[in-house]
Amino acid sequence: MTWYDPAASARSSLTMSGLEFLRAMVDGTVPPPPISRVFDFRPVTAEVGDVVFTCEPDESAYNPIGLVHGGLVCTLLDTAAGCAVHTTLAVGVAYTSLEIKVNYVRPVQVLPGRVNTLTVHGWVTRPGRRAAFAEGDVRDAQGRVVATASSTCLVMGAGS
Repeated sequence: MTWYDPAASARSSLTMSGLEFLRAMVDGTVPPPPISRVFDFRPVTAEVGDVVFTCEPDESAYNPIGLVHGGLVCTLLDTAAGCAVHTTLAVGVAYTSLEIKVNYVRPVQVLPGRVNTLTVHGWVTRPGRRAAFAEGDVRDAQGRVVATASSTCLVMGAGS
């Protein structure tokens, strides 16, 4: 596993807009946070109020009954919803998750010899100066929804 100092990325996030920061992460200019290395997920696209990540889970993400742990799926949804909010924020403005509601629709299992990519989509439903709202979904390699979420983020910084 490659380690990047998360403090350096956090500092750089305050010098550019949220959209610029996420796009820099997509193109590799800004290194991803350590958790993305642990769970093997990466940003694919970033537009205003809309982001997509992919994840390649393996058996290390299994729960005791041999399925991908719901905590990984929740982490992916929290990341996508929060980053979607981040794309709407100006320079010097940050966010943090206040709450997330996850609905698990179907189990996720890693199948040997098959593509097991999860696609995570997050989008803003209501931006705001103090609170912002976002939703997200996770789809398996066949395009089936495996989980959905709604999230509220606290917006912190200039004008909040």
